[in-house]
Amino acid sequence: MRVRVIGAGLAGVEAANVLTRLGHKVELVEMKPEKKSQAHIIDDFAELVCSNSFKAERCDSASGLLKEEMRRLGSLTLEVADRCRVGAGGALAVDRYLFSQEVTRLIKLNPDIRIVNREAENIDDAFPVIIATGPMTDGTLAQNLGKLTGGLLSYYDAAAPVISAGSIDASKVFPADRYGDSQNGDYLNSYFDKTGYEAFREALTNARTASLREFERDEKVFEGCMPIERLAKRGQDAIRFGPMKPVGLKDPRTGRRPWAAVQLRKEDAQARLYNIVGFQTNLKYSEQRRVFGMIPGLENAEYARYGKMHRNSFIDSPKTLNITMNLKSNPNVYLAGTLTGFEGYMEAAASGILAAMFLHQSFTGKKPLIPSKNTMCGALLRYITAQNKNFQPIGANFGLLPEIDCEIGDKKERRKALAERALNDIDNFSAGYGGVI
Repeated sequence: MRVRVIGAGLAGVEAANVLTRLGHKVELVEMKPEKKSQAHIIDDFAELVCSNSFKAERCDSASGLLKEEMRRLGSLTLEVADRCRVGAGGALAVDRYLFSQEVTRLIKLNPDIRIVNREAENIDDAFPVIIATGPMTDGTLAQNLGKLTGGLLSYYDAAAPVISAGSIDASKVFPADRYGDSQNGDYLNSYFDKTGYEAFREALTNARTASLREFERDEKVFEGCMPIERLAKRGQDAIRFGPMKPVGLKDPRTGRRPWAAVQLRKEDAQARLYNIVGFQTNLKYSEQRRVFGMIPGLENAEYARYGKMHRNSFIDSPKTLNITMNLKSNPNVYLAGTLTGFEGYMEAAASGILAAMFLHQSFTGKKPLIPSKNTMCGALLRYITAQNKNFQPIGANFGLLPEIDCEIGDKKERRKALAERALNDIDNFSAGYGGVI
């Protein structure tokens, strides 16, 4: 059966891969390299435009549980991520360039995927199509999608700066992971005392931001990607309890927990580049150099990529999407990725897997198979399609899962029990596809 997937981001490549495993021929339409959005840089598929971290791996964490469910559904992006990982403590982080290169290589090697490099404009529902063009969908396609869905909603998010390792003053930063050995670790840490922190926050809150007229009129900013300068204005300790929290760290010079901390995470396998963790920003480039230069060790930092803000679009999924991720008005049109309200790298990728499975199921004439509400995949699906007058994108979190029947007082043990139940149910869901997934 001929199927089209529009967009070769995380959701699109997952969808294309699953469809071929289920016996379909796929036409994958991708506008790069002919055209790129304001946030894209490279020509490869599955480009990571913000962080290079896919968050925690432990199954007793929400993001870890989602990833384990995806592994059991045959995730291509996680298979690649395991080969391109860089040290990040308990998180799964990747060399972003190797990751995209390897995903692209595997997709191009798949004989059942035909790649078409052009910008999609029209939505042809004469045969099944999955639209996975990402949150920066624009132009004619965005207009046509808006007509089908009653108009696109939007919010803003931001990316953190990336600096060269060679420009970091090694005498002022310390390798350590939270709660780990203070002499070793995958992160580099810069520590502030109270006076230094307060001076830094003062400079941050008064720094000049880049001009975004539409953003200045529109206050919708995704909470998980809040610019650090905006977060700092919420109160004296807002960033000290957020991206600069010192919990689980020890200053080797004093033997005590620092007043505030900045963590640097490796961007590539060779540790040539580091991401300033949690420092998403809309500051002018000159202000980033000045203010972030107040961080001990980053006085002479060289920026491989400055932080920046961009507009993200999504549809009003509760009004327009079935739980099987196709449009109520056009059943042949499926959507996947952050356009649907699945917020986060792995959430977007998971939605691509699910959309492909639902599309395949539509050919069988059987009742659609839906992952149970006890799974993270199923819970996210139900969230984005349940009635919600103030719908906003959401990522994996345990608050979406129904509580377990038995009483377990310990939070960690309760989450382990929730994870065990979820994985049992995702295995049953996968089995419904005859073990192909």
